[in-house]
Amino acid sequence: MAIELHIQSLADTDRLGVFLSETFQAGVCITLQGPLGAGKSELARAMIRAGCGETGDMPSPTFTLVQSYEMADGTPVWHMDLYRLKGLDDVLAIGIEDAFYEAVCLIEWPDRLDGFLPHNTVSIDIDFIAGSETERRIIIDGPEKTMSQLSLLAKDLVVSP
Repeated sequence: MAIELHIQSLADTDRLGVFLSETFQAGVCITLQGPLGAGKSELARAMIRAGCGETGDMPSPTFTLVQSYEMADGTPVWHMDLYRLKGLDDVLAIGIEDAFYEAVCLIEWPDRLDGFLPHNTVSIDIDFIAGSETERRIIIDGPEKTMSQLSLLAKDLVVSP
């Protein structure tokens, strides 16, 4: 029951971030997969702006591995970039197990987890559309209950034609 979207601009990415932030609560895990430069960090920032009200500079967690934010109700949001890690042992060293229960987790390069993800993980695959510098194909998939919730929210999601 995956949702497939084609987005054409950063404004579309922002709208998608607002849409996805509606699912934010402790224990939500969203993975962001795709090639370098596809827009994983930009989508994560859009979700954080919408879910946490962040307005300032949001650095990429490429070198820090984790950037932490907070929702209005105090729920932490962890934006993780696992690109530089070699495998599961390195990831476990940053305390990800606790974050799976206590925080919203936005994870770039989830392949470094070797499948060690909560059962309710939502997967977002972002890819380039051939011949375009700005268009992206996005596939969102996850557990049936979550996808049903996202499908209901998707009726209000408007992206460029």
